[in-house]
Amino acid sequence: MNTVSEAELQAWVDGRLPQARRAAVDDYLAAHPQQAERLRAYREQNVTLRALFNPVLDEALPEALLQAPRRSWLPAPRMVATLAIAIGAGLLGGAGGWMLHGRMHQSDELLAAQLRTALPRQAALAHAVYSPEVRHPVEVGADQQQHLVAWLSKRLGTQLKPPLLAQQGFELVGGRLLPGDGGPVAQFMYADASGQRLTLYVSSGQQGKQETGFRFAQEGPVSVFYWIDGSFGYALSANVPKAALGDIANAVYRQLEP
Repeated sequence: MNTVSEAELQAWVDGRLPQARRAAVDDYLAAHPQQAERLRAYREQNVTLRALFNPVLDEALPEALLQAPRRSWLPAPRMVATLAIAIGAGLLGGAGGWMLHGRMHQSDELLAAQLRTALPRQAALAHAVYSPEVRHPVEVGADQQQHLVAWLSKRLGTQLKPPLLAQQGFELVGGRLLPGDGGPVAQFMYADASGQRLTLYVSSGQQGKQETGFRFAQEGPVSVFYWIDGSFGYALSANVPKAALGDIANAVYRQLEP
């Protein structure tokens, strides 16, 4: 029997399947619509992730690197042994020291900018990964909302309350727990009657970060409204225009106000 392996399915998703196996895989997917839908979702994720991060390839080098002095020299033979010892010691502490060096020379303004952009990028990435999922978009569904809220509230150390967005045409699908830079993250997912999904990303561990107020970011095709309140960051993400998401974000913001 001519079977199709998972490796071949993943190669099909990535466009790396050998020509000789394409007909067999196409026939398999035609006979297994659930698998075809799963792979279609994977392809959509790939497209979204490329749209989010391909622009990084075109970013200019940091000015500090462009201005770094260039030296060309060769050590004298009697220095080789000394250099070998120095290199060995440098391998132990060099990486950490260079990271510290870089941090010491970053301006407060640059650090603040990095903190502001981290939240929407992480939220947009989580949205891009999970919103296309067909069978497992969430860990706990809305039919177990009480359990979902209690679980995520305990993990984040605060009482969470998923906003009600029925007036905006969205109903809660469910949620999941995610890892974050400063601690656990809760993601609540909503969907409208057409299947359009949006996600609310609640990040813990924001201590010491400057309050952002209510801000907007465009991460590839994903629109994000975000803000920081105390030790928690909030980000609402969807593949919709800024104005449309803004109306929903205002409703979320009002409901989350203390």
